[in-house]
Amino acid sequence: MGHGEREEDMKVWIDQDRCTGAGLCELLEPIVFTIGEDGLAVVHDGDSVLPAGPAGTVTVSPENERQVLEASQACPGRCIRIDSE
Repeated sequence: MGHGEREEDMKVWIDQDRCTGAGLCELLEPIVFTIGEDGLAVVHDGDSVLPAGPAGTVTVSPENERQVLEASQACPGRCIRIDSE
């Protein structure tokens, strides 16, 4: 594997059944997370807000992975789901 290549891409989605709407995810990583009109967290991919649940999974860019992990750990509802391929 060459320099800068990764074995696995980090993917993230929100389990809205567990979301408390605290907004820490958006505060820590606004590039990936936002609070939707219903007051619950969702992920976005560029300008597109994705649906809640596994259907709304987004690939996290390498430069945002640390912040996504921090948001996941800070989330009071533990609703941020991180997957690797």
